[in-house]
Amino acid sequence: MPRRLRRGCAAAVSLNPMPDDTAQLFFTDPPYYDAVPYADLSDFFYVWLKRTQGLSHPKLLGTNLTQKDDECIVDEIKNKDKKYFESAMAKAMSEGRRVLSPDGICVIVFAHKSTSGWEAILQAMIDAGWIFTGSWPIDTERPGRLRAQDSAALASSIHLVCRPREHPSGEVRTDDVGDWREVLSELPQRIHAWLPRLAQEGVVGADAIFSCLGPALEIYSRYSRVEKVSGEQVTLSEYLQEVWAAVSREALGTIFSGDTSSFEEDARLTAMWLWTLMAGANGNGNSKDDEAIEEEDEKAPSKSKLNGFILEFDAARKIAQGLGVRLENLPGLVEIKADKARLLPVSERAPYLLGQEVQPVRKRKRDKTKQTTLHLDDLPEEAVIAPVEARFFSPGSTALDRVHQAMLLFGEGRGDGLKTFLQEIGQDQGFWSLAQALNSLYPVGSEERRWVEGVLARKKSMGL
Repeated sequence: MPRRLRRGCAAAVSLNPMPDDTAQLFFTDPPYYDAVPYADLSDFFYVWLKRTQGLSHPKLLGTNLTQKDDECIVDEIKNKDKKYFESAMAKAMSEGRRVLSPDGICVIVFAHKSTSGWEAILQAMIDAGWIFTGSWPIDTERPGRLRAQDSAALASSIHLVCRPREHPSGEVRTDDVGDWREVLSELPQRIHAWLPRLAQEGVVGADAIFSCLGPALEIYSRYSRVEKVSGEQVTLSEYLQEVWAAVSREALGTIFSGDTSSFEEDARLTAMWLWTLMAGANGNGNSKDDEAIEEEDEKAPSKSKLNGFILEFDAARKIAQGLGVRLENLPGLVEIKADKARLLPVSERAPYLLGQEVQPVRKRKRDKTKQTTLHLDDLPEEAVIAPVEARFFSPGSTALDRVHQAMLLFGEGRGDGLKTFLQEIGQDQGFWSLAQALNSLYPVGSEERRWVEGVLARKKSMGL
């Protein structure tokens, strides 16, 4: 019979009441990097617990407020940076491994939308001597919560499953060296086996990306270190870049149902960007049915009307890097400000795609003459181009530009211009495949979704 442990408080970095190798399960929901000031928040509840239960639990509730000096978070005001977080978390996770039996299991619950937060917790786990064996997204967050509105916040908490990387004696293995080439060759196969499985369960977007970390990191974390032929050690950050690239390639194959080599880099980036922002089967970060979502969207502005489609810059950079794209080479598609990257809404691309500036003016007489170069004379009454020299536009040089041009023509109610444009497109399968993919990626209720649906409906009516 195991000896009875005394109740009481213990710091996560020093689980002194617990002997070595005594627990079969180590389950923890650690601080989410810089997301929440936990100790400050807990004071709200602590003062009431102290009033009601203070006499019954004097040791647990003996202080005036919660202790904050050793809190494991990232907080610039408290002079706690990423290095501090990784160090404190590694100590806590080392203690967890110490008390866990060699054949025990560890589950870490984590939900953070920044890559820096994920890299910090993963580095701490690896430094503490854990092997990742799996990761599962479990819906723990209320879809309509304030934190998730107009945000790329995760809809699920990722449950990372781990095992101790130990010798039978309980000591951490430090002499296992992995070959970088072998690790890289195994990675795509692991992602290919895992990502479609998640998609079948309705797990997409950021949830799916972070859910791939467990299987991907098993390859890397089974070794005490991974080295290149030169003997240089491969860092976790370098490996995670390869993980993002493998996930991006696999996700694109799912989005476009096969070969993606025919699509230019702007189409691949846009598709992956929108897919990353998805957090549910309906593609809008919600688990409600489409009808309910559309009713809500009528009451509130869509994301595209607010400020486009925003990702943390580092996440956007990693996605682009995985696709072989440089964000700075796409100024008409992506805008970067500070630590945020914004995929421009289609309406903001109108000056670039149609060469127009919209200004109020009286309605012009419509020119019904058939044209090969499209004119902008069939604008609705409330809008018309300003500069005379910008009265013509040519079909875009990429499939994405052409799809967006068609969407703008539909959105402006220019039926004749759209008809002429689509007649020129004809049976261009790349154009229609991209339009169909974007139809499933743009959020329900957004103007982009309505516009691309209108273009696809026009295709059907024209018999293309």
